[in-house]
Amino acid sequence: MTVERTAIDTLVVGAGQAGVAISEHLSRLGVPHLVLERARIAERWRTGRWDSLVANGPAWHDRFPNLEFADVDPDAFAPKEQVADYFVAYAKKFEAPIRTGVEVKQVVRNAGRQGFTIETSEGTIEANRVVVATGPFQRPVIPPIAPQDSSLTQMHSADYRNPGQLPEGGVLVVGAGSSGVQIADELQRAGKRVYLSVGAHDRPPRAYRGRDFCWWLGVLGEWDAEVMKPGREHVTIAVSGARGGYTVDFRRLAHQGITLVGLTKAFDNGVASFEADLAANIARGDENYLSLLDAADAYAERNGLDLPGEPEARVIPADPECVTHPLHDLDLAKAGVTSIIWATGYAVDFSWLQVNAFDEKGKPTHQRGVSKEPGVYFLGLPWLSRRGSAFIWGVWHDAKHVADHIATQRKYLAYYDESQRHAPSRGEDSAGSADGVSAAGSSVHNVSEMGLN
Repeated sequence: MTVERTAIDTLVVGAGQAGVAISEHLSRLGVPHLVLERARIAERWRTGRWDSLVANGPAWHDRFPNLEFADVDPDAFAPKEQVADYFVAYAKKFEAPIRTGVEVKQVVRNAGRQGFTIETSEGTIEANRVVVATGPFQRPVIPPIAPQDSSLTQMHSADYRNPGQLPEGGVLVVGAGSSGVQIADELQRAGKRVYLSVGAHDRPPRAYRGRDFCWWLGVLGEWDAEVMKPGREHVTIAVSGARGGYTVDFRRLAHQGITLVGLTKAFDNGVASFEADLAANIARGDENYLSLLDAADAYAERNGLDLPGEPEARVIPADPECVTHPLHDLDLAKAGVTSIIWATGYAVDFSWLQVNAFDEKGKPTHQRGVSKEPGVYFLGLPWLSRRGSAFIWGVWHDAKHVADHIATQRKYLAYYDESQRHAPSRGEDSAGSADGVSAAGSSVHNVSEMGLN
């Protein structure tokens, strides 16, 4: 097995949006590094999502600062393949040192010396620092309430590709964030009988007064919010860029033909049961929606913006029958439901990272991506530094902070190495010697040159 002991200063694990972003910043700072990716660049955009997926933000917004999307209108929503191609082109732009087809299997800290030993599918690497850029979508989560019923086709949204995957019959989609809503809508439009389980959610307008909601969150300072509001930890966001982008309205989905149900509670002998919270969940989603309209109107008035009014955006459709008289249970066989799609999110998996970088619950402990384990960094996680951290443009800015921290640490170590070279040899009487003072002065001078004081 090959051991690379000196060539790698910083190892980046993952070549998705986070890995490409940190590689650009490290390259700019002259930090030698290597990015390892177990598949292809931005692989999850290509094979980890359904066929019709597009970005949830417009192309002018969901990109890095130094490259625009090719052949995508700035106000359009890039298809997933073009998003993946974008990151490939971006990496090529600065010749990112990415090695694909290599899986990182284990990272451990070296004992009594600097750095880490990394076991990979192609051998062993040693690096002074490790940047974990694997993102938040690592392990699809299906809750333990999932029925053990071989007659049902069950899959996570990560494995869903298109309606043709599913057998004849109806579908229960569990989870009403962006993924669940778009999949339910696609299945219903394909002729499926669809039940959509709706939990707590935010539902911003896709656009308001001629501006996308991404723009509104930007000018209102919401993307830069550093602390999640209490009680919002498990609230999903229902927004869609599909079919040119539209505001998700659960009532309209119901009037379209989708049957809404509350949060899925349990399965017993082929019967699904739901919480009696559907109306309340939709009402809280309305509150979130209207509060953003209020904030946008106030901002426009305060700043004298000439943006057209949109009073029709405040019209809330009538509650459909499935909301006023909600189902509390559903016999799947009698309803003709043969499939369940679990749009229930993801968990991270850091079992390969065997360092002291986690709390007692296994959650990364860090400050803006700088881990409590010196030399280990995290990127691409939700709320890493702010609300926008897990988004394409947000991870680029977080990566800049992490790269700057790495560059600063390298300067401190360079000072140590320089001072060691100028230190008097063992046994030499350096107390008060001109040589000793000269060496110290030289070292301080070097620190000044490096910009550390």
